[in-house]
Amino acid sequence: MKKVTPIGHRKSDHIRINLEENVRSGLTTGLERYRFIHQALPELNLDAIDASLTLFGKRMRAPVLISSMTGGTEEARRINRNLAIAAQEHGVALGIGSQRAAIEHPELAPTFQVRGEAPDILLFANLGAVQLNYGYAIEHCRRAVEMIEADALILHLNPLQEALQPEGDTRFAGLLSKIEAVCRRLEVPVIVKEVGWGISEQAARMLAGAGVAAIDVAGAGGTSWSQVEMHRAPTEQQRQLAAAFLDWGIPTAESILAVQRAAPDVPVFASGGLRTGIDIAKSIALGATLGGMAGRLLQAAADSAEATSQVLARIVQELRLTMFAVGAANLEALHHTPLVKTPPPE
Repeated sequence: MKKVTPIGHRKSDHIRINLEENVRSGLTTGLERYRFIHQALPELNLDAIDASLTLFGKRMRAPVLISSMTGGTEEARRINRNLAIAAQEHGVALGIGSQRAAIEHPELAPTFQVRGEAPDILLFANLGAVQLNYGYAIEHCRRAVEMIEADALILHLNPLQEALQPEGDTRFAGLLSKIEAVCRRLEVPVIVKEVGWGISEQAARMLAGAGVAAIDVAGAGGTSWSQVEMHRAPTEQQRQLAAAFLDWGIPTAESILAVQRAAPDVPVFASGGLRTGIDIAKSIALGATLGGMAGRLLQAAADSAEATSQVLARIVQELRLTMFAVGAANLEALHHTPLVKTPPPE
């Protein structure tokens, strides 16, 4: 009989481990193997750079997504509030952590509710896709969206993480048809994302066929949830099992290209180890619509809204300067800006 850890305890563990431990993947994102061609004569004024876009009917000032992180605890409530304030200030999108805790314990809903701090941003609700095999239905998806007044719903895929958790939910068979049903019936767009091991070409093709509105690759190269679960493991045997997957997954750059090949008409969100605005620019040049970050912002959000805003401002400025230095006046031009791929190290 598997030991079940209360969701709130698990969320607290995840925050603490991400803040205190080294949980980076043994792989890199692959973005370091790409570089832009510098343009000494960009024929642009820096103040004319336009990094804005419209997505799901809302205008964003920059193609930045604060990726889903947390919720369900008082510390998470403070973190989400700080993230939302910064997102509103800079006109970027925000994903909320998995809302299962609040679906099952409605008193936790306020830890996810940030619309008051961020009335204008693109806001994404979030549930684990596998819960559709454990009794969740379209009504639960609607509740997650309505709970936070979201513009879209993220269904996250995390089979390896669930398999490494003593309390994990591992019945993934038959999930695609249930995702398709949610895409058909939910009133807002449905985004499907991984949690840090990437989306393959095969998975992207299946998801596109199911009608998803966007795919977030969440590739390898950033936070490794196998390493997070290693730090939570109750026994040495489970710890060693989790540690074995240090270098598992599809690097972010490879996953962006794979999803583009399989589903060229589906917007791609790039996340998984992105650290700078230059990484976001490279991702867009590879075919992504947005670049998502979590790890770089978590430490700042644990501090204050001001610290979070400062980090976001730096990321956006790095992106704008990259666009200037390659002569891309807007995101469409950046999307068509060539990258040079360097050979892998010997």
